[in-house]
Amino acid sequence: MSRKEAITTNYLPKIGLLGVHTPYNRIKNIQSYYQEFKELVKSNNIIPTDEIFFKLRDVNPVYFLTKGKLDELKDFCQKNKIERLIISEPLTSQQERNLGDYLDCEVADRTQLILEIFEKHAHSAEGKTQVEIAMLTYKKTRLAGKGIHLSQQSGVVGKIGGSGETIKERETRDINRKIHTLKKQLIKIQKTREVQRKNRFRSNVPHICLIGYTNAGKSTLLNLLTKSNVLAQDHLFATLDTTTRELYINGKKKGIISDSVGFIQQLPHNLIEAFKSTLDELHYADLLLHVVDISDLNWEDHIQIVHEILEELGIHKQILYIFNKTDKIEVTELTSQLQVYQPHVLTCSKSKDGIKKLINFLSSWKRSN
Repeated sequence: MSRKEAITTNYLPKIGLLGVHTPYNRIKNIQSYYQEFKELVKSNNIIPTDEIFFKLRDVNPVYFLTKGKLDELKDFCQKNKIERLIISEPLTSQQERNLGDYLDCEVADRTQLILEIFEKHAHSAEGKTQVEIAMLTYKKTRLAGKGIHLSQQSGVVGKIGGSGETIKERETRDINRKIHTLKKQLIKIQKTREVQRKNRFRSNVPHICLIGYTNAGKSTLLNLLTKSNVLAQDHLFATLDTTTRELYINGKKKGIISDSVGFIQQLPHNLIEAFKSTLDELHYADLLLHVVDISDLNWEDHIQIVHEILEELGIHKQILYIFNKTDKIEVTELTSQLQVYQPHVLTCSKSKDGIKKLINFLSSWKRSN
């Protein structure tokens, strides 16, 4: 390899982060929210070179940013030679396109960022299929917003057939065809899951599901409870594929326990749609273990976000709140706030000793008829 080729290969684009505090974001601690955004970027294996933070009074429907902030951002991008800008909020296709044109750089929003993470972290055939459907659905919305360069005709004007098919029409048709094929594949996978579910019902085995905000510690708890080695990393969306294990408490089989994909604020709707077949498992659970990272300053907002997604999915089940990572804070200061969430237990998932209260609850828990 020549020196010139090596330089080209090792080149890293300059990537900027834009954290935005919008008027519709009612989260209590905005700095914690922005830190979460940076963790999303990290989970996508992106190393940003520069970052900037704005607080908006209004959202511009055309550019997302107001005129003053738009000019400030352009100066930031030019000064730091930004080639790709990642924004902490979802954008419409028009806003994304207009911002990219105005700033003269590639623009990616929160939705694209999360989709890219899901694409990297899905490993099972079902997970990969679900993510691909969500990615194509997102791509189609961006295609619909593109300008005249996709409105050109790819065919010719014929004497009988009329004008040819435009590039945009052809692209849309191809995407729809791919989505249709993937959905057929997903139905086949769902049928296998349904057979497994029916076998479980016949055996009358209680089913427990772990749910919660991303990176709350669900996989770590699953490993401790079942002596498993499920991937448990300090990254957002480290686990996407549902994992089910047998659960034994004090040597007696209590049932089976499943991990699930983590939730997050402004989780793209097309991801929820794509993962409905996986999240369907929650409909058949006898008990939900809602794991909460109590050390996160926005833990109450996280609980509310999970509740809203469960409501959207039409899931109403018995819930045990597990306030995890108690080693990182002074829990006594939160006693009155925690009383709202019943029943609940406090855990520290660093060792089995830290989950004794959870084990005691599960030992005495009985499935309601």
